[in-house]
Amino acid sequence: MARRVALAVDLGASGGRVVSGTFDGRLLELEEIHRFENGPVSMNGQLVWDLVRLWQEVVAGLRLAAIRHGRAVSTVGVDTWGVDFAFVGPDDSLLANPVCYRDARTNGMLAAAEKIVPRADIFAATGLQFMEINSLYQFLSLVRSGSSVLAAADRVLMIPDVFHWLLSGTRSNERTNASTTQCFDPTTGDWSWGLLDAFGIPRHVFGPIVPPGTDLGPLRGDVAEETGLSNVRVIAPGTHDTASAVAAVPAMDPPSSRPDWCYISLGTWALVGAELDRPLVTPECLAANFTNEAGIGGTTRLLKNICGLWLVQQCRASWLKEGMDWTWEQLTTLAAEAPPLVTILDPNDPSLVAPASMPDAIRALAKRSGQPVPETTAAVVRAALESVAAACRSTLRQLDRLLGRRVSRVHVVGGGVKNAVLCQFIADATDRTVVAGPVEATAIGNLLVQMMASEGSVDLRSVRQVVRDSFELATYEPKDAGSWNARLPT
Repeated sequence: MARRVALAVDLGASGGRVVSGTFDGRLLELEEIHRFENGPVSMNGQLVWDLVRLWQEVVAGLRLAAIRHGRAVSTVGVDTWGVDFAFVGPDDSLLANPVCYRDARTNGMLAAAEKIVPRADIFAATGLQFMEINSLYQFLSLVRSGSSVLAAADRVLMIPDVFHWLLSGTRSNERTNASTTQCFDPTTGDWSWGLLDAFGIPRHVFGPIVPPGTDLGPLRGDVAEETGLSNVRVIAPGTHDTASAVAAVPAMDPPSSRPDWCYISLGTWALVGAELDRPLVTPECLAANFTNEAGIGGTTRLLKNICGLWLVQQCRASWLKEGMDWTWEQLTTLAAEAPPLVTILDPNDPSLVAPASMPDAIRALAKRSGQPVPETTAAVVRAALESVAAACRSTLRQLDRLLGRRVSRVHVVGGGVKNAVLCQFIADATDRTVVAGPVEATAIGNLLVQMMASEGSVDLRSVRQVVRDSFELATYEPKDAGSWNARLPT
């Protein structure tokens, strides 16, 4: 493959970036071109995403990429979080700002859904983990409220699909993000039409599902003119950020039904799972509340969402409001020096979803659970990090049971790789070898899928070989598994 440049637009719930990847046929070199903040905005009683500002930031990043790389840029693709969406009208106009998954509109919707279709039947149709933030319950809230936006909608686009439409003019529903909606059938690879009918969700808004690597066409003329990019194709990567991240896991074993490795995509969320060669839609999977999401190359990501660094992110935000501008490094150093295994909480407790003050919420939850209340900054952060590691421990034990074997190696990818203290906690808590890296897994997976798709096909083995050749990895062996086993005997 000749030396070439691709651009990844990587949007997360707290920030976004435009990253360039230069590939010489063997090694991939990354460069962050533009970084910007993101977060939901309260407007008219709802939490929404500021799509206009995000689009302006994306365009600014593409303009900088054109200055930096010029005509060497050949493709661009977007990945984001899952479950959220926007509607486009018949005249190809955006109908409203997309609503954030943390908005209260889904409160009570999961219970309401189960009164219409039993939980077991919803799972049989979708294979997805039950979370009230899922698109299915967002859609149900719109149906029940008689939403005028839904009534006027011609197509629904997931968040990365929205940006691909703005870039290329092409409406698409890419498979990996569609699979996060709980409206997708992982067995057929199509929308779960019967389930949509049962909830009164209109069929016509759902378009054909396209696989990762689909060429969506050239940049729109106005976008090319505004950014200075010419002869650039828009290629859908694994548009769900975790799908792109898992594609960049530097594993050597191919997908199977009983893999010996698993992954933790560690950032705001910790997504813990295994890459399978087929969906696992079983009563045991339902009971454990695992999800089947689509991956690259026809794979299935069997995983469970648990809260990740959200706890520390929100603690830091709360302290900043109080005038304490802690850096991530300072907080991690404090946590490492605090007494170990004092307070272990459920990071998925509803009280931690969106509290006014995360430190206060952590202390209140500790008190309710009858554990020592972490009073100091160090104790709060230590409790948060150890709680995430403990959740990873219990989730991996569930995964072992679903796979019928004990997975021996854990690949941690994503921003959490930079937190060496947490990586060691995970190794100790799970009593398994942790291979950490790459940090930029999502952008890497996005870029390599674009590049290989434009050459004709996407091969996971080739993607992962490039990752192993291009990026340094760190290995953490368990050092204190005995203390964790004593603290958490089950």
